[in-house]
Amino acid sequence: MKNLSTPQTRVALFGDRQIAGMPMMIFLGLATCVLFSGRNGSLLLGMVGALALMFVLGTLLTELGERITPIREYLGGGTILAIFGGAALFEYRILPVEAGQVIIGFMKEGGFLNFFIASLVTGSVFGMSSALLKNAAMRYLPVILGGVTLALLSVGLVGSLMGYGFKNAVLLIGLPIMGGGMGAGAVPLVEILSGPMQMSSADLLSRMVPAVVIANTLAILVGTVLARLGRRYPSLTGNGQLMIKEISQNVAEEQTQAPTLESLGIGLFISSCMFVLGSLLGNFIPMHPFALMILAVAIIKVSGVLPRRYEQAAADWYQFVVGNLTPSLLVGIGVAYTSIPELISAFSISYFVLVLVTVVGGALGAALVGRMIGFYPIEAALTGGLCMANMGGTGDVAVLSAAQRMKLMPFAQISSRLGGAVMLILATLLISLLA
Repeated sequence: MKNLSTPQTRVALFGDRQIAGMPMMIFLGLATCVLFSGRNGSLLLGMVGALALMFVLGTLLTELGERITPIREYLGGGTILAIFGGAALFEYRILPVEAGQVIIGFMKEGGFLNFFIASLVTGSVFGMSSALLKNAAMRYLPVILGGVTLALLSVGLVGSLMGYGFKNAVLLIGLPIMGGGMGAGAVPLVEILSGPMQMSSADLLSRMVPAVVIANTLAILVGTVLARLGRRYPSLTGNGQLMIKEISQNVAEEQTQAPTLESLGIGLFISSCMFVLGSLLGNFIPMHPFALMILAVAIIKVSGVLPRRYEQAAADWYQFVVGNLTPSLLVGIGVAYTSIPELISAFSISYFVLVLVTVVGGALGAALVGRMIGFYPIEAALTGGLCMANMGGTGDVAVLSAAQRMKLMPFAQISSRLGGAVMLILATLLISLLA
């Protein structure tokens, strides 16, 4: 069977001259057709027209964001440009509103957002090593919780003092920042919070997105500061080693095979079934279906009742969806859920201070708890704190690169995957107490 490993979405416009895995001229020719159709009002309704336009815009904006150095280094790269660029194209009528409505319909009524989240959650959990999830993850979980606890308490208290309100500071700033990025954090949180908070999805995202963007930048900067702190005080760092005492039993990664057409089909089915299961459980358990889906997938993974072949199929599908459809989703988020005027009105000095308090609180809490259980404080702060406060995978790379500790990537991925799932579950509990 042909190897169907995830294609490279980052492309070189010069040299091999490819975009989205195809020759640049072919891509631009197809993109011109789609853009012209959207421009003159002949874009097809439903999934076909929406996905074609989202793919074109997402690919172009992501590429541009990765090539503009300040955006790439400090603002989240193509992720940010795809969201805000997509929103701006329709907000300022560069592309007609009618084309934007096609995307909005696909994102909301068409269920594309739920489809993406189901694929991401199911595949990321099933794709983790069972030994890592049972052993290292359980040792590491208190570090994550320590960072989250201090971050949320800090932003809540400072929010109260500054007149923003404890509840608003925790739910609208603290949770999105510590939730594992945009697609796996802020977006699912919107679905969870919109009802209890009695706010529209667009209003919620307009408040959350600036916090996530600013926090990602601050996490990178704090990572640089921690690296310098480690050079000045060597006793605080293991220079890329998390445990003060080496773990005696290394956790081996489970062997994987290249995806096949069959495995992708199976993965699609399993991911969809897990989302249906979460929705079904929601009829009997007073928790959000996303949180119930996460718990169900984690229990199935740890118990081992699903053969490894099918777990890997779900992981293959997750890699396929994330590798090919993330830019499209980001544009959809920008168009359907992001209001630039509301974003501008939401930003203030006090807002910046609350974001800073959250990021620093997360790093400090993870460092303190990490030290108590035998981790180096700087490594614990980087992985359990800053890699929770950044924008997921791209943020993990940026933070660890800035701190010169790329060896910590496995633990950073636990923060982004497992930590993000924990935050969604925590959100449902906090809503019952605060909302």
